[in-house]
Amino acid sequence: MTVVHEINTLVWLGELSRRYGRPIGLGDVPGEIWDDVARPGIDTVWLMGVWERSPAGERIALRDEQLLASFREALPDLIEADVTGSPYCVRNYVVDARLGGPEGLAAARAQLAERGLRLILDYVPNHVAPDHPWLIERPDCLIQGTTDDLAHAPDAFVETGGRIYARGRDPYFPPWPDVVQLNAFSDDLRAATVDTLVSIGDQADGVRCDMAMLMMNDIFAKTWGERAGRPPTEDFWPYVVPRVRERHPGLLLVAEAYWDLERPLQQQGFDHCYDKRLYDRLLHEDAESVRAHLRADLAHQQGLVRFLENHDEPRAAATVPGARGRAAAVAVATLPGATLWHEGQFEGRRVRPPVFLTRRPQEPVDEEIREFYGRLLPTASAVRRGTWRQADPAGWPDNDTHRHLLAWSWTDENARHLIVVNHSDRAAQARVPLPWDGLRGREHRLTDLLTGRTYDRDGDELTDGGLYVDLDAWACHVLSLSP
Repeated sequence: MTVVHEINTLVWLGELSRRYGRPIGLGDVPGEIWDDVARPGIDTVWLMGVWERSPAGERIALRDEQLLASFREALPDLIEADVTGSPYCVRNYVVDARLGGPEGLAAARAQLAERGLRLILDYVPNHVAPDHPWLIERPDCLIQGTTDDLAHAPDAFVETGGRIYARGRDPYFPPWPDVVQLNAFSDDLRAATVDTLVSIGDQADGVRCDMAMLMMNDIFAKTWGERAGRPPTEDFWPYVVPRVRERHPGLLLVAEAYWDLERPLQQQGFDHCYDKRLYDRLLHEDAESVRAHLRADLAHQQGLVRFLENHDEPRAAATVPGARGRAAAVAVATLPGATLWHEGQFEGRRVRPPVFLTRRPQEPVDEEIREFYGRLLPTASAVRRGTWRQADPAGWPDNDTHRHLLAWSWTDENARHLIVVNHSDRAAQARVPLPWDGLRGREHRLTDLLTGRTYDRDGDELTDGGLYVDLDAWACHVLSLSP
């Protein structure tokens, strides 16, 4: 199962350059650093933000007081050199020379492959930078406006290269000031998207598509109306994905997706889609809400990406600190589907730097968190094999704390694992039914792979009543069963 480690490439290389006292690009990363990236339990690395950034986008960012305030909040000693264009304001889909260019990326990919890791990169289907070549070379790829549009809504339109274009946006927020809007209904854009994704597939093993749902016909029509023209008969991704897979059949396609559109995007060709709903439930809702979410069919769940943070979300150490964060991490790490970990999450970083920054503040490593993740990642890799099944903990008349517990099992030919998580701030007890036959007539040992503690239990009791568990607030078990 896919386990992704997201790295903020520009910030990461800057820190390595300062550590080693010399400029380091993607082709110069020392082997011991790649060894650290390839930690047990990780099989895919997402180098976020490798493409050529926009000088025009950088100038816009430096004039935007709201953005500058967010930069100073994250980096109090901010200087102008710390600000660059957003990695999602792409000037061109060529690896930025500051990072080592295409040759550096090829060297990095080879280093990852030597260690058994895949590489995924970004694609931004909805918009491009205002100095992207398509504004001159392929204007039909974009949503265009008029002089009246620009006069009446200067925040929503921009003039460049003698033409007026709409600024990029989604339907629920004001336009983004540093990007221009592509037209999902344009035949020219669809062909250009195929070409771009094929080119990315020449350089990587997968692609993470930013805000992928914005390009779906019904979403795009609601956002842009008549400006986009007549909706094509075929939706955007069903047109694009098969043509890309003709050239790269094994390319891993990951969609950033919201608004409960994960299943439609899976049906339109994506291997995995963000599971933002699980993120929200783990952070803000109770165990029953999480349990209901996990009742979705298994094929759908295997196509989800579970996470606690990424470059768009606050740091987990700040939002779910301590035992609660560890419990949530055990959950996302041991569920079916892909898992996404964010660089710095393993060290307990609490500051999420805006993606415009080339530098982030120094933060002390939280040794307790680092030690925890050092055990969790290889444990999850060992556990997530075979068949997954959710369990329903049971209580008794004078104790209903079982409702705070989440539980599921993994069953392989030669391994049986049970995960129990107390998703609450109080102690909870329950009997957890086990899905395994052949337990009767002998004792069995349950070993908690995170703590090393062992529990010996009678097989008849396990079969008839289930496993009795008693967990403190936000505590959990990752149990391996053996005779």
